[in-house]
Amino acid sequence: MNGLRELRESPVRDVGREPEPDKRTLRRGFLSVRKGLTADDVRETAAALAVRALELPELAGARTVAAYVSVGSEPGTLALLDALRARGVRVLLPVLLPDNDLDWGAYTGADSLAEVRHGGRMALLEPAGERLGPQAVLEADAVLLPGLAVDARGMRLGRGGGSYDRVLARLERSGADPALVVLLYDTEVVDRVPEEAHDRPVHAVVTPSGVRRFR
Repeated sequence: MNGLRELRESPVRDVGREPEPDKRTLRRGFLSVRKGLTADDVRETAAALAVRALELPELAGARTVAAYVSVGSEPGTLALLDALRARGVRVLLPVLLPDNDLDWGAYTGADSLAEVRHGGRMALLEPAGERLGPQAVLEADAVLLPGLAVDARGMRLGRGGGSYDRVLARLERSGADPALVVLLYDTEVVDRVPEEAHDRPVHAVVTPSGVRRFR
C-alpha cells in the first residue's frame, strides 16, 4: 500500500499556498501522485468513497444522477454506480464528442459499457446504448464530476479538456440547479487552486474519509 500512503502524505496538499502554481503545474503534480497508486489502493479507496457518497442526502433523494466511469488511478466510481442503480436511480454516463462536449447514455450495468479510445488519449468506458443528447444532463438531480483537486471555496481543478466546463455552462444557461459533487482522494482537497472566469464552484466534495460542503 505504498502508493496509498504516499497519496495520504503527499506535499501536494499545500499547493494552494504562495507562490501559487499554474493549473498545468498542479495537474502534473496530482497526476504524478495518482500514478504511484496500486490497483489495491484504488479498490480500497473506491469502496470507502462509495459508502461516503451514498450517505449524501442529495443522492438519497435523486431520481437521476449524471456520473462517469473512473479509469486508471482515478478515484473509483463503479461500486457507487452499481449501488445507485440498485436503489432505482437512473444513472447517466458521458460520451465524449469530437469537439470535447459530452453526450449522455444510460448505465445499465458493467456489461453496458464499451471501451473507446479517442485519438491518442487514455481509453474511456462509455455507455454502448442509445445516445440521449448533450441536453440529457439537464434532467439530473445530481452531477458527479471528475477532477484532480478542489479548494476551500469549492473551485475544482479538472484535467483541462473543458468538457465539464461546457456541462456546467449548459446547466447554468438552462437554470437547472443539480447538486454538483466532485469525487477525490483526501489529499486532493487543498487550500486554493487557480480560478478562471469560466470556472464554477461545486457544492460538495466526497473523499474516502468524509464529505465537505461548500453551500
